[in-house]
Amino acid sequence: MIRKPAVAGMFYESDEDSLKKRIKWCYQHKLGPGRLPGKIGSKRSIKGLIAPHAGYVYSGPVAACSYLELAEDGMPETVVILCPNHTGIGSGLSTMTEGSWLTPLGEVEIDGQFASELLNYYPLLDDDPSAHLNEHSCEVQLPFLQEISPDFQLVPVCMMMQDLETSRELGEAITHTAQKLKRDTVVIASTDFTHYQPHDVARAHDEEVLEAIAAMDELEMMNQIQKFNVTMCGYGPVAATIEASRGMGATEATILKYATSGDTGGDYTSVVGYASAIFK
Repeated sequence: MIRKPAVAGMFYESDEDSLKKRIKWCYQHKLGPGRLPGKIGSKRSIKGLIAPHAGYVYSGPVAACSYLELAEDGMPETVVILCPNHTGIGSGLSTMTEGSWLTPLGEVEIDGQFASELLNYYPLLDDDPSAHLNEHSCEVQLPFLQEISPDFQLVPVCMMMQDLETSRELGEAITHTAQKLKRDTVVIASTDFTHYQPHDVARAHDEEVLEAIAAMDELEMMNQIQKFNVTMCGYGPVAATIEASRGMGATEATILKYATSGDTGGDYTSVVGYASAIFK
């Protein structure tokens, strides 16, 4: 099975050359890292990261901050991308155990061994490609990864269930699988933060959530989301990424960048918040 792009030509450019130029633009943007990645690293200290999933013209520079850090730290064998379910299609927790994902930069193979072991270990997870067919929040991460290096495999997990208990269990299952298979793994939490609030309100509320993330405290993150009614779409993926990263040895989080669609698009009246972070 080849999962074809659902949002090429909308969230990002649909042809290879234009997409590569857009990714370069994201890195060099004033809200991005301001430079292209240097030599691909070999440290492999990063266990997890957070990246937004809006159109590249809005959130791409913020995402590039995480991907520059990953590039210079080193690419893993397997990337587990945890994303929210925006479509309402599929089971509560959905992965894919075979096939590949296609983008304008080429195909990314599913790590079938990792996905199957994860599925066998954690019974709430289902092999359900339908959840991924029209979901954008995993797809938009792939071109950034492919531009760093095409030599990795993918495990996509779409989370309709995002409660704290489920998120922690999923994170533990990812740790178990990575350790059992001795697989060098990075977990990516694909999320945007506050949706459709004035810029100052979004920033103030998101900063409370980011403070908890910086402390790698997923319970406090959930508490702040509830306290301020933060409309963050991927809180479950972030909680699971914190749990998995901690299980794989991460001891600290770094918030790299926060910006809103107002910063990139110019309209501050109703914005979406974006953040990038790494766990190592």
